[in-house]
Formats: sequence, C-alpha cells, structure tokens
Amino acid sequence: MQTKEETFERLSKSKFRSSFYLTVADRAYVEEKGMDTIRRHAEDFVRQKLAPAYPVNDGKQTPMHGHPVFKAMHATASCCRGCLNKWYHVPIGVPLSEDLQTRIVNFLMAWIERQMADGNKEKSV
Repeated sequence: MQTKEETFERLSKSKFRSSFYLTVADRAYVEEKGMDTIRRHAEDFVRQKLAPAYPVNDGKQTPMHGHPVFKAMHATASCCRGCLNKWYHVPIGVPLSEDLQTRIVNFLMAWIERQMADGNKEKSV
C-alpha cells in the first residue's frame, strides 16, 4: 500500500489529475464553510456517488467543478468506480465498506488541505 505522499507523487505525473486546483473562489468557500462542513460534504458525495456497487451514471456522476470536493475527487482519481479501480484496484460491482469510504474521504481532505496551504497556485479561474 502506498503512502499519501507516494500517491500524491504518482497523481502529479498525470497531466489530467494534476490539472485540478482550488481557485480563489473555492478557497473562499472552504474558508467560509470550514473544514468540518467540507468533510461532511465529502462524506455525503462519497456515500452517494461511489459507495454503491453500481452507482447511477458511473463515470459521469461527478461534475468537474461546482464544489471543492468535486475537484478533489477528480484530482485524486476518486471520481468514479472506474477510476478507483484503475488507480487503486478497488473492485467494481462491490459496495464500498465504511472503512474504505473513510479512507477516500481522508485522502480527499488531505488534497484540499494541501491546496489550501499552497499559496503558489492562487488562481481566479
């Protein structure tokens, strides 16, 4: 099993995955809502969009923008069951355990925390 840092390094080598970042507006949203609320949103999104064995519209269920967690899901290859399978070997057709859901949420939050701490990528797009 890879560490978070090793996984972030692997994801950084993907042109697509590394193209996601939090904008100034995203950062303001996170600051306004607070990390506890963002975590609850992440838990809800993972439970609704990833946890079922066969999520509705799998592969198209996670928007590219509109919420910082959506960006985190794409940046961390946690946006659909296909990406979870390709990047992390999570089996398709099996509901996600509570433990795995928590690990995914923790990784999403780690990505958001890194983005919030990274003042060099301030973008207003």
